[in-house]
Amino acid sequence: MELFILLAGSFIAAMVSGAAGFGGSLLLLPVASACVGARTAVPVLTVAQLIGNIARMTTGWSQIRWREVCLFSLTSLPLAALGAFGFSLLPADTVSRCVGAALILLVIVKLALKKELPGGTGTLLAGGALTGGLSGLCGSGGPIGAAVFLSLDLPPVAYIASEAATATAMHILKIAVYSKLAAVNRQALLIGLAMGGCMVLGTYTARHFIRNMEKGRFRRYVAILLCAVGVYMMVTGGN
Repeated sequence: MELFILLAGSFIAAMVSGAAGFGGSLLLLPVASACVGARTAVPVLTVAQLIGNIARMTTGWSQIRWREVCLFSLTSLPLAALGAFGFSLLPADTVSRCVGAALILLVIVKLALKKELPGGTGTLLAGGALTGGLSGLCGSGGPIGAAVFLSLDLPPVAYIASEAATATAMHILKIAVYSKLAAVNRQALLIGLAMGGCMVLGTYTARHFIRNMEKGRFRRYVAILLCAVGVYMMVTGGN
């Protein structure tokens, strides 16, 4: 039953993300935490996200802006490793509270990013650090990385593939750290792979069936839900 909930949740979360523009992986955090515990949920979700980002990266491989990817990764990779190391040391209830706080923080960031960030090296380095730290500690950097690459005014394919390349690098590094320090077993990795497949299907389905939905109102509903779940996890510690 828990596996069914995780796979169905992955599919639905990807559909939500396809309609609202954000929230997919964030909605999966509390679902996965409830099913397998916060300590296992973050690595499992990292594996699931890796599948989607590899697909996005490979479809636009020829248009990846490697200079920008390297600048972003210069800070995102060390901070992702540091965040993953911190995650491995924290008690389970503290991890759950960190995830809850991250949900609220990333919703606030998403709502605050109504204007594009200034493009440039400083934005890439600062955005990479913030994205990497949050991603390593809580499993997702939310919309921050996307906002950073949007500020570069790249063509659509180059934007998607370049941002996905940085996410792929972070996820591979995090999985290595989690596997070494957080005792992530083979079963957790397989569950993450299955969830990743369901997220790909959910994203594809959203493109075909969620076309007439009023996006602004739906995004507000998603933001409210994420904040409510975040508050609950912060207060209860996942218990």
